[in-house]
Amino acid sequence: MARSQSPTSVITIERFIMEQERLHPEATGELSNLLYDLCLAAKIISRQVRRAGLTDILGEFGAINVQGEVQQKLDVFANETVRHSVEHTGRVCVVASEEDEHPIPVQVRADRRGGKYVLLYDPLDGSTNIGVNVSIGTIFSIHRRSATKKGPGSLADCLQKGRAQVAAGYILYGSSTMLVYTTGQGVHGFTLDPTIGEFLLSHPDIRSPDVGTYYSVNESHWNRWAPGIQRVVGAFKNGDGGKVEAKNARYIGSLVADIHRNLMSGGVFLYPADTMSPHGKLRLLYEAAPLAFVVEQAGGAATDGKRDILDIKPTELHQRTPLIIGSRRDVAYASAVLGEK
Repeated sequence: MARSQSPTSVITIERFIMEQERLHPEATGELSNLLYDLCLAAKIISRQVRRAGLTDILGEFGAINVQGEVQQKLDVFANETVRHSVEHTGRVCVVASEEDEHPIPVQVRADRRGGKYVLLYDPLDGSTNIGVNVSIGTIFSIHRRSATKKGPGSLADCLQKGRAQVAAGYILYGSSTMLVYTTGQGVHGFTLDPTIGEFLLSHPDIRSPDVGTYYSVNESHWNRWAPGIQRVVGAFKNGDGGKVEAKNARYIGSLVADIHRNLMSGGVFLYPADTMSPHGKLRLLYEAAPLAFVVEQAGGAATDGKRDILDIKPTELHQRTPLIIGSRRDVAYASAVLGEK
């Protein structure tokens, strides 16, 4: 539930982060400042998203990204905006994006150790929906550097389990711009007030219902799924003898938007492997792991059908994975069905 506030009692994200930081005397403030950097990037991207239908920024850039997808102009803008917002601050040692083939080590002066954090991000998830005015989003994941001690970071610093994340979240560019994040102590949502240019606390301590109202999946892929996934989706649609009740179907096709609705209202999102994508389609490091961290902190769960998403050790930067994520009992039901012999 959103907190009711008078105009004189609003809590900005800066004030909120500072209050959280005081609970940890050992904190240096670097993570807080990195979150501020991402807030700045979110404001800049939000401004451009709002103007997308009015300026030449809308449309294809003409290049093909590492995933083999045509990059949208706004994709490229968002990718560069996030990177430029963090690479000169001294807080990160390496950044990696869904749009870039390799991680980008952050160069530092010889007399400095380099940043202690690793930033992984999907700059503009759902960008194919830009032209039809559907919500899109930015997803981010923050780790402490682990493989290197000083200087620029490396690929090995990026290849960490989701369980090791120190912060993760997403920015949703919809009817309003909203930032939802966790540092491992609950999930909090902030809505951008464009009149003052500040993110204000609107959804403190978000908790996802144990059982959801909605299921979200692209059912046009039904004939490509394994029988176990067909049974799971069929149960979410029609019920399964008291084990799970029938749900309402809601599928936007924009990952952040689908996850956000189910997080707030209760539901389960599925993007399973199929005959066209036998290893799944969503990216583990940029999409599945950070969203799993958020959802788990809100009381939900996330799995690839066999393993907890946060326990998967990545071996590649752009590794893909199946994903079932959302309300805890719904994900548990899917796991149980898929685990049957």
